[in-house]
Amino acid sequence: MINIRGVTLSLHPLFVIVMLMSIVTGSFIELITLFVIVLIHELGHMSAAIVLGIKVRSIQLLPFGGVVSIEDHGQLTPWKEIIIALAGPLQNVIMMGIGMTFLEVGWGNNAVISYIVHGNMVIALFNLLPILPLDGGKIVQSLASRLFPYHWTLLWSSRVSIVTSMVVISYSMLPLIKGEGIIQLNILMIGIFLFYSNLIDYRNLPYRFMRFLMNRDLVYTKYAISGSIAQPIITDVTKHLENILRLFKREKYHLIYIMDKDGKVIAVLPEQRLIAAYFSHGRRLP
Repeated sequence: MINIRGVTLSLHPLFVIVMLMSIVTGSFIELITLFVIVLIHELGHMSAAIVLGIKVRSIQLLPFGGVVSIEDHGQLTPWKEIIIALAGPLQNVIMMGIGMTFLEVGWGNNAVISYIVHGNMVIALFNLLPILPLDGGKIVQSLASRLFPYHWTLLWSSRVSIVTSMVVISYSMLPLIKGEGIIQLNILMIGIFLFYSNLIDYRNLPYRFMRFLMNRDLVYTKYAISGSIAQPIITDVTKHLENILRLFKREKYHLIYIMDKDGKVIAVLPEQRLIAAYFSHGRRLP
């Protein structure tokens, strides 16, 4: 574990396992190359976050990329998330371009440069799969959060990630099923890791949603300063608070219109009132 200007850099245990396997199989040079590619990929994420004014706490490297932990107090917008997510694969594209230029002009060892180009291509494409915490999963989740309620976005991005992780696991076993070879162990380990991590995230979804609600003050401040129109939510007095809060969108400020059984509006409440009631009273409107 290394600390660089307040940012903790560490290796995930899965990366350590791959390192040990590379020593046994005699492919340590290839692993070092992979490590450098992954590190540059993650530094791309970190640089983009810093430029956008987002504080980076830690970077944990995995064989296929890494996890950049950032401080989000409601300031991380979907577009900022997308820019940060794309900054990683962009580094791979740049390295691929440099490598292909070297191959074109005949500089360096062709075999080594070809391996670097191929490694960058694999890491970039793999990271764009719609699986959290991969870049593709973050991009899909960020785009969805602009269109749909945030709870729905969290729920379905987790479900898609779990299903796609199972596809990765199945793909690793394809050669064995076809009788053309053995299980692709590296892909299998990565698939199992992604499946397990997303299963844990799915179970922790209520806590992630509560953190979203606790950071809603920034949205109110933003809309109050700009004078933007609030988005209405129409409900009845018997509806559970949690079901109403699940309709909140990430970049919208809401006014909740409460109706009686005759369809008449009996109250108009700002979203802060409902959030405060939820944390203090529980399920129903006070």
